[in-house]
Amino acid sequence: MIQLMGIQQSMEPSKELGPSASQACDPQPQPVYQISLPAAASPTPFLLDRKLEIETDTLTQHKISQEKLTDKLYCFNTVLFILQGGEMSEICETQDTGRLRTPQTVLMRRNVVAESPLEIKQVYKLLQLVNHKKKEQIEKLVRLGVSGLINLTEPEDGVSALHLASRNNDVEMAHFLLSLNAHPDIQDKKGRTPIMYAAKHGHVDMVKFLIHHQADLTVVDKKGKGLLFYCIGPTGRHKQIMEMALDMKLDVNSTSYTGKSVFMAACEQAKECENLCMLLLERGADVDVADPKTGCTALMAAVTAGSVVLVRAILQKGVNPDTGDKTGVSAVHIAASKGFFEVLRLLSAYSADLNVTDKHGNTALHLAASEDHAECCRFLFQRGCNMKSNMMDLLPSQVAMKNSHKAALKELQEAEKILKTGKMTFFSEARLHDWSFEHEAVLRQAFQSAEAAEFPVETVSNETFMSVLQAHYAPIDEEDLEVIVRVLDKNRQDRISISEFFAGHFLPKNFQLSSYKSAILETSKSEKSEPSIPETCHGRSEPFQTSIAREQPQVDVSSSAWMYKTPLMTACIMGKYQMAQFLISRGAEVNAYDQFKWTSLHHACKEGHADIVKLLLTHGAIIDAATTNGVTPLMRAIQSCNLTCVELLLKAGANVEATNNRGQDCMTIAQLYGTVKIQEMVKIFFDKAMKKKAGKKLPPRTKKPASKTQTPKTNPVKQPVRKTTAKK
Repeated sequence: MIQLMGIQQSMEPSKELGPSASQACDPQPQPVYQISLPAAASPTPFLLDRKLEIETDTLTQHKISQEKLTDKLYCFNTVLFILQGGEMSEICETQDTGRLRTPQTVLMRRNVVAESPLEIKQVYKLLQLVNHKKKEQIEKLVRLGVSGLINLTEPEDGVSALHLASRNNDVEMAHFLLSLNAHPDIQDKKGRTPIMYAAKHGHVDMVKFLIHHQADLTVVDKKGKGLLFYCIGPTGRHKQIMEMALDMKLDVNSTSYTGKSVFMAACEQAKECENLCMLLLERGADVDVADPKTGCTALMAAVTAGSVVLVRAILQKGVNPDTGDKTGVSAVHIAASKGFFEVLRLLSAYSADLNVTDKHGNTALHLAASEDHAECCRFLFQRGCNMKSNMMDLLPSQVAMKNSHKAALKELQEAEKILKTGKMTFFSEARLHDWSFEHEAVLRQAFQSAEAAEFPVETVSNETFMSVLQAHYAPIDEEDLEVIVRVLDKNRQDRISISEFFAGHFLPKNFQLSSYKSAILETSKSEKSEPSIPETCHGRSEPFQTSIAREQPQVDVSSSAWMYKTPLMTACIMGKYQMAQFLISRGAEVNAYDQFKWTSLHHACKEGHADIVKLLLTHGAIIDAATTNGVTPLMRAIQSCNLTCVELLLKAGANVEATNNRGQDCMTIAQLYGTVKIQEMVKIFFDKAMKKKAGKKLPPRTKKPASKTQTPKTNPVKQPVRKTTAKK
């Protein structure tokens, strides 16, 4: 990928260029350099103090001077090389602030984080405008703001304007931002691109739009995860996006930097994303994958999720069911500990080793006993799982007793009695029963073909029966198979009932799978869980106010988001009176302000919501709060041309003489923006203020002469006189 970069000023003159170039300069020799453009047929010499104009198919004109770049270069499809002394010089970008970005920063072309206070304020303002879909203001801010603002990212998470539009599924805004030269592959601090945002939230239309506009689908984030990782989700929209990505020839076996594949990541979420896992299998995903960190295989992840369909599909691909993780835990251990009977039956049908132990010496029986899965304990014993002790010298029955699991303890004690009496066991026959039950459809078709019948057959000869099973590699030796044939051919007619074979009539009833119907039903019920809630709400039908179902005191109602907007500010912007009233009643800070020192009153006045303005004033909003530009709520109310808001503020005592940073007072703003009625009202209050300020002082009051008319005398109250005795 080619990139355009600026020129570092500390360079040595090239000796390869002749003296002809330096003769065209001032008497003092100026440094001469050679620029090599990939599109140019030959290098072109130029003087560094002479401005150079570069123009390519995808690049507007940029000028370079010796002092600084007259325009910041934010184009990424051309490369500019500077040769000094026959060697490539290091190149970096000079900014208006005087600081230099390192070549490594420039090479991170998809993530330019706002650094200066001005950049940070403007990028947050841009994100606010994108959120509110203010196209005209966005175009003005990008044109007049800091250079390259459209591709700057906020410093906290590295979110850009296009990221926000993609997350909001605002295709129209994304198209507008791309028209302003927004980069379609800009990355946030985690390396995620806008199309990754869209895929993660299931925005099909946004993904289609970005693909149409040449978004790079091969970009990976800082963990090495590509687009396919972000397509893993529970909804049908995620599956649709996954199909679109796979149709674009993305590698279905791509891995992250840790070595985890897409299929492995999908299997870890198989409880919700079973359909995606099946799609990846259909497209050729490798099933022999594992998490390099833990050693957990895709089969183990599918078993953990309890997905019978996915476990069957993986086993049919020929994966080894006995592979364990770094602690020795295998798929059998997981199925037994979670009580997934159907999964255990599948593993037995595909010849999984039921005697495998983990690093603590636990078999699947130990784990089933520890969780009181009685039917799983019976199944494992009947299929030959060893009853030996683990490294703590505990038998499975002792584990059940220690945990007070009566049902599992009963099954295990009966199994121990059978082993002590030395009664005949049917381990291999039971495994054959599991295998035949799983492959019934294939075997029935094989029996029909062997008998050369047009329709499905119900009985076959003994020879045909044995040959078909041996041809399909039945998990039983020939001697035991002959015993089964004799048991099934009760009448010695050389005919075997296929239905009786699949029902397991060659086994005792408690060994047959039909005796586990209750366990199968319980397992199928436990597999059904509440569907997960997607991260994105498509088509909200309920009012915004009803989203708060109950009071949650632990939630800070005055907390600000990454755009410095509090919930109360958002309610004021949207005109949600009931929500604003609710937030204030829960202690929301009325006078909180954002990065531009806009309070909730500023926002309510600008949007012209008079009822909210009155509410805020009633609850102590500062009426003359000034923004960073010196703008007061009264000025915003005048600009919104809302007479009611202006009247409320003026009667509440707003300072009509306040001026903004441009020296404009409320009267001037009213003449520029306000209606005739607003101008008249502001003029009345403005004149009153001026008269009060420079008004004439009243003459000092003189004492009034005493009136000749005497007031009628009243009888004075006699005060008690204290008697004193004179001393002689």
